[in-house]
Amino acid sequence: MPMSLAASEYRAPWWLPGGHLQTIVPAELFPKAKVIYRREIWNTPDDDIIAVDWSTPEPIDPKAPIMVHIHGLEGSSNSHYARALMARCGQGGVRGVVIHYRGCGGVTNKKLRAYNAADAAELDWEFAQLRELYPEAPIYAMGVSLGANNLLFWAGTRGEDAAKLVSGIVAVCAPLDLVGSSHVIRKGFSRIYDLNFISTMKKKALAKAKRFPGVLDVEKIKKIRWLWQFDDLFTAPIFGYKDYMDYWTKCSSKPHLGGIRLPTLVLNAKNDPIVGNEVLPMIQEVSKFVTLEYPAEGGHCGFPRKPNEGSLGFLPTRTFDFCFRGR
Repeated sequence: MPMSLAASEYRAPWWLPGGHLQTIVPAELFPKAKVIYRREIWNTPDDDIIAVDWSTPEPIDPKAPIMVHIHGLEGSSNSHYARALMARCGQGGVRGVVIHYRGCGGVTNKKLRAYNAADAAELDWEFAQLRELYPEAPIYAMGVSLGANNLLFWAGTRGEDAAKLVSGIVAVCAPLDLVGSSHVIRKGFSRIYDLNFISTMKKKALAKAKRFPGVLDVEKIKKIRWLWQFDDLFTAPIFGYKDYMDYWTKCSSKPHLGGIRLPTLVLNAKNDPIVGNEVLPMIQEVSKFVTLEYPAEGGHCGFPRKPNEGSLGFLPTRTFDFCFRGR
């Protein structure tokens, strides 16, 4: 299985130029795909809870393939890219499921911990749960942004063990080098994405500070203006990292791409205003199981096509083509 740099078929509509428009318009202005979810609350091994949303109607056949969606920073099953993928699952006879990070999906988790960019142990448990529920069904996964980095980090560090659980993964717009991407999101108009993430993350952190008094510095959290400050004050100490730079360095997936042992598509637009293109790996930096695809346009998790489709066109289709050969 030779590694490859695939020529992408994606072309952005002429009326939607640039990475910012291709990111914002699909997320905010296009109608979301209609999906009805069946929610479950899973109890974690450390006595916490997460929300798990299954797309309906669900396949009757217990051997039907499963498509797991790992959402991005502060995303959920309601995100435009999640709904687009889950709608395609319903049309293609695939069992679709969105597994939320702790504290996401409208469910407040019980622990102080939230989630991070490389929570591989969490994915170990989640995929094992799916295998227990459907022992004969092939499992695939598509992650976006932070979820894509998480998925690649897991696959790269688990190697053959990951390949025993999952048959293929698609990583969309992964910030493969968290340090490098941090320079992109802090420049110019891209600052708006930083502010958007921080607004909800600060609220959650302050709520946790009330529930766990004396653990977090409330006044410092209130003054947070940048993602690096949030990771320095909350994410890094909660997960045992020295500071934000230690966290970003150790949780970047790029150094682990050579360890991947299952079919993997890394899909990143070169005009991504959050990730940037300087962090994208070359084929000699990845294993033979990895296909790299770098379309010139698409923005960050956008890839819009027609006005009435939003992101329904490209991302689900490319994911299905890679995993199921167009099922």
